[in-house]
Amino acid sequence: MLKAFDLEALGQAAECLRTLAHPVRLRIAQLLLHDRYTVGEIAADCGVAENVASEHLRLMQRCGIFASDREGRRVYYRVAEPHLGRLLDCIEARFQT
Repeated sequence: MLKAFDLEALGQAAECLRTLAHPVRLRIAQLLLHDRYTVGEIAADCGVAENVASEHLRLMQRCGIFASDREGRRVYYRVAEPHLGRLLDCIEARFQT
């Protein structure tokens, strides 16, 4: 028998998937799965302005996908969601050429 999921949990999952469903956010997730980075480093890699990268990071932090750590004047972002790597593996396997 198929296990039924709580509709509230499915709603939370859908919201996080909607948040992740953006090319720049997917690229940020790829980066952060391998190391931690500052907003400036992320923006440079993604080819976007720092304020744009910051907004993407804020949205993903709100969903619990990323977290940040302050070291002096620098803020480093890292993956907080332990299942993100498996999710991106599925995406990459389907869409990577």
